Amino acid sequence: MSSADLGLLSPMRGAGEATGDRAVLRAMLEAELALARIQAPAEAVAAIERAGAAPLDLQTLADQARSGGNPVIPLVERLRAAAGEHARWVHAGATSQDILDTALMLVTRRVLGPLLADLDTVIGGLTRLARDHRDTPMAARTLTQQAVPTTFGLKAAGWRKLAIDARRRVAALDPPAQLGGPAGTLDPELGAAFARELGLAAPLLPWHVLRAPVADLAGALAFTCGALGKLAADVLVLSRGEIGELSEGVGGGSSSMPHKHNPVRAVMIAAAARQVPALASILYGSLAAEDERPPGAWHAEWQPLREALRLAAGAARDAAELVSGLRVHPDRMRANLAVPGSTGAAAALVTRALEDTP
Repeated sequence: MSSADLGLLSPMRGAGEATGDRAVLRAMLEAELALARIQAPAEAVAAIERAGAAPLDLQTLADQARSGGNPVIPLVERLRAAAGEHARWVHAGATSQDILDTALMLVTRRVLGPLLADLDTVIGGLTRLARDHRDTPMAARTLTQQAVPTTFGLKAAGWRKLAIDARRRVAALDPPAQLGGPAGTLDPELGAAFARELGLAAPLLPWHVLRAPVADLAGALAFTCGALGKLAADVLVLSRGEIGELSEGVGGGSSSMPHKHNPVRAVMIAAAARQVPALASILYGSLAAEDERPPGAWHAEWQPLREALRLAAGAARDAAELVSGLRVHPDRMRANLAVPGSTGAAAALVTRALEDTP
């Protein structure tokens, strides 16, 4: 039986196929092949393509990564051995960090597309909820206590605003290629050609120790999970049995209490929202990277980056499902409303909020 982590303890993750070891290996191979295509003769490119198409044992590659500290070194050894007389064109001019940084940006790009699509679904669902319930009264709660009346539409409009803010941050990301050579002095025109070949952004400078692309990604993913976490936190409170103002369309069961209808989507989002800020702190910490290539700062990013991508993708997926099936119970909202007064400008604020489009 495989000992690989198959996600048994991480149901809140998403993008498993796009971020798994095979996906990372595929991205590393794409980077190596792109490097050959922009500088090697046709017969060498063909040989390297054949070498890249040969079966590779992931477990062996992972085991051998320990000797040099990264998986690119054993991968390049295999490609060179298979390329024969064209071996000198494998990995020509590059360093291991160029290939792995670029591979992780390819993986990132493939995660961000579906993540944005799920955020669009969330925003669309929240737009409908805000519009349909702009006048539905409910209690506003501050410091856990009923304060004054508000409307559910205004609450949904607030969730929508955060989802739009998250989408803007994610959409602004432009994952770059990396090709600076051993010390970041490689011809930038070669780096630009490499980026074009892969469909990635061309950075102004090599970013071996200028880790803004990873830090920006960390911030956007942490914000996204936090924004969706606010939605989840409210759903968790309002779906409590003694409140009952909301419920998930498809709740989860209990192993011991068959009467329960657990808000599982909101639980999974809340779990992701609690994990990603800690992962982001590691990624921000790698900004303080010494010299022209860092010992440890770059290596520390790999797993936290992948896990943050998975958790953000899972949170967006679960939020899309949550919002699409969310059940609103206006009768319970009215029955629970124990404080007198009007809903003030709540309806007008909803109208104002809906003018903001992603």
